[in-house]
Amino acid sequence: MNVGDFAPNFSLKDQDGQVVELASLRGKKVLLSFHPLAWTSVCAKQMLSLEQWFEEFEKFNVVPLGLSVDPIPSKKAWADNLGISKLKLLSDFWPHGNVAKLFGIFREKDGFSERANILIDEKGKIVFFKVYPIKELPNLDEIFAFLKSSE
Repeated sequence: MNVGDFAPNFSLKDQDGQVVELASLRGKKVLLSFHPLAWTSVCAKQMLSLEQWFEEFEKFNVVPLGLSVDPIPSKKAWADNLGISKLKLLSDFWPHGNVAKLFGIFREKDGFSERANILIDEKGKIVFFKVYPIKELPNLDEIFAFLKSSE
């Protein structure tokens, strides 16, 4: 997938077992923030930054979502452990990594996704797509700069 492509629709459950369908979020921008695995330090910082800046995302009509291949019970325990209450952490557990595969960012040899931020506009088109080195924390400043420049 590339900038300009329409994002494939998907449905995944969040840490509370609630179904989130991408198509149901049309009319809002959606930030898909893929992280390799829960319970790791960079992934925790990545999700905590989304939680911290949640209201700022709302000002730009953006719904941030965290995605990884971890199962729902693990996502729930991790969210509770981190104190995440606003951000939805989606489980791309089964079929394993299917959504990451749809976006072309599943690492077959590792069994998890790349670390990536993918921003989808109100009509479902990808407008920002960046893969980060696995050990690098994505910088949200670049997302906010992009959002401000596209107003």
